[in-house]
Amino acid sequence: MNPVVFVSGCYDMLHSGHIAFFEEAASYGDLYVGLGSDQTIWKLKGRRTINNESERLYMVKSIRYVKDAWINSGSGIMDFEKEVRELKPDIFFVNSDGYTPEKEAFCKELGIKLIVSKRIPSAGLPARSTTSLRQECRIPYRVELCGGWLDQPSVNSLVPGSVIVMSIEPTIEFNDKSGMATSSRKKAIELWQTQIPAGNREQLAKLIFCVENPPGTKTISGSQDQLGILLPGLNKLNYDNGYWPVSIESITDDESLNFIAEHLYLIQLPQRKQNYNVLGNTNINSASAKRLADATERCWAAIKARDVSDWGKATAECFEAQLEMYPAMSTPDVQKAFFQYRDQAYGWKLTGCGGGGYLILVSDNPIPKAIRVVPCHT
Repeated sequence: MNPVVFVSGCYDMLHSGHIAFFEEAASYGDLYVGLGSDQTIWKLKGRRTINNESERLYMVKSIRYVKDAWINSGSGIMDFEKEVRELKPDIFFVNSDGYTPEKEAFCKELGIKLIVSKRIPSAGLPARSTTSLRQECRIPYRVELCGGWLDQPSVNSLVPGSVIVMSIEPTIEFNDKSGMATSSRKKAIELWQTQIPAGNREQLAKLIFCVENPPGTKTISGSQDQLGILLPGLNKLNYDNGYWPVSIESITDDESLNFIAEHLYLIQLPQRKQNYNVLGNTNINSASAKRLADATERCWAAIKARDVSDWGKATAECFEAQLEMYPAMSTPDVQKAFFQYRDQAYGWKLTGCGGGGYLILVSDNPIPKAIRVVPCHT
């Protein structure tokens, strides 16, 4: 009997990259595919599919590499648990942007071998992804490298400080509420559809800030989000008792941005539990705010000096200071991922809070199964 191979995913806007993925997975044995339901994709991505679940299932089942397929009965990133326990596959096959420590732990529990795809396109064909097919929309995401929470007056009124953000190309589609400025990006898409218009980028960011935070908004979306997606390259946003930075320092040269991308890795984390209170047990204080501000200055200096070790140490210091003020940022699931990877990196922190985002790692050495980002240079 052939080994049983399982893959799970959305498989909307079916393209040659999907077929190559199925072909690679089927090279290990008989391939079974679990598709995310329309409801699951709406919750994870914050958007509706182009093709509904019945259409997607029909197309996937028609592919010759696929032995059988179904719609997963669960929800969230681990929507396939019931079906996998029943199927008892020998191999769970994933892409790098589909890998999570939670999936790896699940496979270990059931004695399933986890294999990460090499994402090799079929000979003579270009590499494809669903995101690349949506590339009519060139509006970036952003990743916060250090200083998060210092864009809030509740923190920067105690100690002036900075937030370091980098605009990144939409090479993958980040999950909704993952700490990658997805909500600000949605507002930008509502206004401009596919790309940022000509004009002063900081003024355009103020427009998105106002749209996202209309009068009466109780929890203000910090301006690091809007500035992070609209200002190209790496930016140090300097705050002093306000929602908008008093000054901005930028790094946009290719050599510096490529250096950052070369040493930056993301690991997808388990989904945040429903109704999770990120602001629970908050302890905002001057000492922790200063520790966070100092770590950000050290991070900025290390990046400019091309010092990966000190950059990583500053990142870890940033994370510790954030946890002092916002302990609910971390959960047992997040801590499991943290302890799994901490020995492979100089430093680490989170995007998002309480799960659903990514573990950021700063390392000199390649980290298997990690997602890589592409800085937005313009």
